[in-house]
Amino acid sequence: MKTRYTVALSMIAGAALGGAAIQGLHAQVKKVYLLTQSEILDRSALESYNTTVREAITKAGGTTVASDKITAVIGTAPQRVGITEFPSVEKVQAWLDSDARKALAPQRDKAIKFSQQLIVEGH
Repeated sequence: MKTRYTVALSMIAGAALGGAAIQGLHAQVKKVYLLTQSEILDRSALESYNTTVREAITKAGGTTVASDKITAVIGTAPQRVGITEFPSVEKVQAWLDSDARKALAPQRDKAIKFSQQLIVEGH
């Protein structure tokens, strides 16, 4: 009979520890964003570039949202803002240094001109 209580208590303690560990891991999960402000040089070239760059970013582990419909709250709004979510800073750096991104440079340079890029870590 004592053995059954010991086993039951061990199972409950294990479940509690597992639950606490999972909560701790969830608390550590951070999102990382690559924010890009740019000027549109050629709107027709931009459509083709957007399609190509989104596919490449998805393969690199990112998710992108880009918009040229921006409303300034304070200051002057840029023409275009790109927001790309990555799972880690290392993934952002890997994308920035990747051959796939470098190969897009000629197409990108016809469509847009970067004015600012930032890596932002969040929760």
